[in-house]
Amino acid sequence: MTSESKTVGQYTEKELIERIASIIGKPKRRDILIGIGDDTAVVKGSGDSKLLYTSDMLVEEIHFDRSLISPRTLGRRAMAVNLSDLAAMGAEPLYALFTGVA
Repeated sequence: MTSESKTVGQYTEKELIERIASIIGKPKRRDILIGIGDDTAVVKGSGDSKLLYTSDMLVEEIHFDRSLISPRTLGRRAMAVNLSDLAAMGAEPLYALFTGVA
């Protein structure tokens, strides 16, 4: 099966990132210090500061079973996976955004 005939669900995470990176190419902006390919993007802020952005998704039936987890625990888990990406890069979290599908 060629990559052009695959659906998103047929790629591994690494393959999907590589496919998207091959399409969009390297960042052309100087303020993007680390772009696609890592769990966290790094963008130059004002002065010497850097802003880090991360987004990991938890998918029902892959990462959790709704019948076995409370909404509170699921929310804590979602925060934990994203905060761990920031912590791995020595970042101090400032904000969080949540997205969900019912």
